[in-house]
Amino acid sequence: MVRIWVTFDGCLSAPSGRSGAGEVVPGPTTVGPEPLQSALIEVARGSGTSVAAVYLLRPDEPVLQLAVLGGVPWEISMPWARVPVKTSSPVSDAVRERRLVWVSGQEDLARRYPRLALVVPYRFTLAAAPITTGDDIWGGLVLHWPASHPPRPSPRERKEIAGACHTLGLLLRKAADDGHPVRPAAEPVMLPPLRRRLAGPAEAQAAVDFAERLPGGSGSLDVDGRISFLNTEAAELLGVGIPELLGAKPWEALPWLGADPIAEDSYRAAMFSRETVSFIALRPPDRWLSFRLEPDASGISVRIAPTHSAHAHAPPSPSTGSGPPAVPAAGRAANLYHLMHLAATLTEAVGVRDVVDQVADQILPAFGAAALALMTAEDGRLRITGYRGYTTELMERLDAAPLTSDTPAVYALTTGVPAFFATFAELKRAYPPAVLQDAMGAWAFLPLIASGRPVGSLVLAYEQPHHFTPEERAVLTSTAGLIAQALDRARLYDTKHQLAHNLQAGLLPHTLPRVAGLDVAARYLPATRGMDVGGDFYDLIRLGPTTAAAAIGDVQGHNVNAAALMGQVRTAVHATAGAAPDDVLARTNRLVTDLDPDLFTSCLYVHLDLGGHTACLASAGHPPPLLRHPDGRTQPLPLPPGLLLGIDADADYASTEVPLPPGSVLALYTDGLVEAPGTDIEDAVDDLARALARSDLSGPHAMDAVADSLVRHARRSAPRSDDIALLLIHPTATASSHR
Repeated sequence: MVRIWVTFDGCLSAPSGRSGAGEVVPGPTTVGPEPLQSALIEVARGSGTSVAAVYLLRPDEPVLQLAVLGGVPWEISMPWARVPVKTSSPVSDAVRERRLVWVSGQEDLARRYPRLALVVPYRFTLAAAPITTGDDIWGGLVLHWPASHPPRPSPRERKEIAGACHTLGLLLRKAADDGHPVRPAAEPVMLPPLRRRLAGPAEAQAAVDFAERLPGGSGSLDVDGRISFLNTEAAELLGVGIPELLGAKPWEALPWLGADPIAEDSYRAAMFSRETVSFIALRPPDRWLSFRLEPDASGISVRIAPTHSAHAHAPPSPSTGSGPPAVPAAGRAANLYHLMHLAATLTEAVGVRDVVDQVADQILPAFGAAALALMTAEDGRLRITGYRGYTTELMERLDAAPLTSDTPAVYALTTGVPAFFATFAELKRAYPPAVLQDAMGAWAFLPLIASGRPVGSLVLAYEQPHHFTPEERAVLTSTAGLIAQALDRARLYDTKHQLAHNLQAGLLPHTLPRVAGLDVAARYLPATRGMDVGGDFYDLIRLGPTTAAAAIGDVQGHNVNAAALMGQVRTAVHATAGAAPDDVLARTNRLVTDLDPDLFTSCLYVHLDLGGHTACLASAGHPPPLLRHPDGRTQPLPLPPGLLLGIDADADYASTEVPLPPGSVLALYTDGLVEAPGTDIEDAVDDLARALARSDLSGPHAMDAVADSLVRHARRSAPRSDDIALLLIHPTATASSHR
């Protein structure tokens, strides 16, 4: 039986007494991962890998911590220093599922791990395997090969990986059994560069002499990207002395080289792929230089030469001749800028509309596309959710295609395989019934897959024929994965948001009852986008020919629970309306307290005697109502505040009676109308009172106009982040005739 378990949330727990995840291994001391260093060096040397790393399961949490690293700088690997076991990544999948994970290249990485591929858009082959002894899992081994590696592991490589993991596991087990379990430090142990041989002092001087005799500039970067050697001509071309450059990173030491990410991106591409990378850069004011980077395990050799044109073509890469030429680093860096910005903004996208807008804003300029259409699967059809660059007429014509139709967008959705067509002739060969409807010249059809489920398709269209390089295909595919996850979240949000608002709308009164002698107006405005539904409510209840009741309240929170409690409070007020206001609140409070919803509610209840021209009010922690007198004077009513509903079942509430003659206005509102960051609440209430005093009460629909003006006033004064409910009560002169 495998001695590793999955808890309810998918996290791993290690067996007692072992250095796995979840349990602290007993023992007098712990040691760092240095004992693994020699073993990993042998693994890297024997397998021919360009990068080797060991992750160890932490004892106190289900996280894999980078413990030993070789082949790339720690600075580059920092984002992956801690990998939660339950996330989707090569090493966490290998550890969680106890299997070898093989990623055959850029496109494979983009399909399976889009986030990783987006941040590391370089060519390499990767393997991740669990480090085990018997039934115990200790961590994971990660190996990178250069991009020229075959797409599948050979039987010998599989055997070597398994043997390396077994050896590393035995070392970890022995350390734990000896009472000195290996623990990863905050930063990994770095392996020394693997050099083919070491040179003596005399040979080193001979190497310098050799480099000085070569035409053009020559230099060397160590694995951290720092300049470790320059010949004289290289320093002259760069315009800086050798002592000033040694030990520095070129894009940091030379401002003109660091102004564009091309240099650092080229260095990273060379380190990850172990392929030749070339780029050109302008040394001000007008001298163009070409740089050719030749990497191996010990660092990067750099050749520098003058060139005559900013548009000179870089030499083919890689130098092995296998595969297509690499995308120029400048193009990749520009794409990455757009796409990393897209990734950041997608995390803030709330609804589907936000996702569509962000995708269109970032994707089209990043890839030079002219149009896009984002489609989702609904009820057996592919519905167009959003588009940019296409006409509405065309989108309406193509909307709602059955998922059984033979089209590239449907194929991408149903199979999860992207399709790229450089010309319409290519598309026509693959889909003979196709008809050119959008006057475009090339297309990319990308599946949107979230958590293994197809959620839609993304179509990018180019005005002219367009050749999609492997690197571009990989970046597009990984970007589609990010979009799919954002779209899936956005659809869930929209569904939840619509459900909550439908619930709230169903609980609020659709129309207010007509009460003779009373002119009323009500407004309800949900909070700004990004907030869920709230618990604000208002009500007007007709009690008799000359009596009525009004209520307004605010349940704590912005979710479905708040809306549901709001409905219960409103029902309770309805059930007890007609009693004295203090009694209505006391009974409602007992109900809310018995429900024990862990939410508090403010409420203001008013009994209106239209014949006697009075109003009797009671408050449960609600903002004070405003009373505008017939002569225009307006004031907040100083009511005893009372406890919020739901705190103390035995709380008492006080009633206050005030005159309410014809021509006066009683304004009930929730705190969303007056609360704003940095604003004193009393000042805001006084400001609202002045706005009510200035309102014009003439005209047939005076209360509606006043309600609109008060809402506009609140929105102009400060940004609002809470729901707004407003109820205006205006006794007219006809009220006394119904006494």
